[in-house]
Amino acid sequence: MEVRELEWFVVLARTENVTNAAVQLHVSQPTLSRALARIERQLGVKLFDRNQNRLRLNKYGEIYRAHAMRAIQELAQGEERIRTLVDPERGVVSIGFLHSFGSWLVPSLLDRYRAAAPLTTFELEGGAADSIVEAVRSGRIDVGFVAPRPSADDLAWVALGRELLCLEVPPGDEFADRESISIAEIATRPMIALGPTYGLRHVVDRLFDDAGCVPSISIEATELSTLRALVRHGSGIAIVPVPRADQQSPTVTVPISDANAFRFYGAITRIDGPTGRAAQAFLDYVTGEFATSVLEDE
Repeated sequence: MEVRELEWFVVLARTENVTNAAVQLHVSQPTLSRALARIERQLGVKLFDRNQNRLRLNKYGEIYRAHAMRAIQELAQGEERIRTLVDPERGVVSIGFLHSFGSWLVPSLLDRYRAAAPLTTFELEGGAADSIVEAVRSGRIDVGFVAPRPSADDLAWVALGRELLCLEVPPGDEFADRESISIAEIATRPMIALGPTYGLRHVVDRLFDDAGCVPSISIEATELSTLRALVRHGSGIAIVPVPRADQQSPTVTVPISDANAFRFYGAITRIDGPTGRAAQAFLDYVTGEFATSVLEDE
């Protein structure tokens, strides 16, 4: 069955008159009648009750019309989606990112790219590192921004820069006046950390493993903002990225003296790249233009 025959049927169902429908569709009446006969033959039921030259949509026709209209609409939306993917200037790009990147990295990326491609639109999704990785792997997200680099042979990685890590403590804490502190010293205190699926938690676990000690994690949070609020209220201490210049907090940050107290961050895509040209154009921009400036900002 051809799509145009579905469209003809929808018009015929609305007019319930072969002559009027044929005029609207710019086809001959015999052509329209044969198309209807093919549809009814394939379905095995009549879609109209016929009374001499009059047509009346019956219960089967009502059901089929509803599905035909949805099918036509879905196909039209699919065509539009593909057109936008093919045209980088009008494309849609889906982006996944760690929640902590939503306050600086993603807005900066989008602002700069939209200046170059103002007709591109974006679908954004924040989440844990593991969920972003799976979304990119499945194709639900075109480009993901995560830290650290995931252990995934089926994903491509574009390094963008690195964030230094520090210890965050409430004002008046015993570590608040320190010029620096080691991971080994931190291990003696109850800590607040993100859950095991989060990229920052992977880095924190690696830091303690490298220092040959085990963190005393008393609270696990699901967002960096919640973690910092808990530190502010004296619920524990935490290892976090060094706040950026425009981020102010009532807590105190202490540099970590261990040389590996940082995390690399970057973009991930499927190994063969995003499927749409719009997403590929965005990734090319990030790789060729923005990556250098991000590194310079560190």
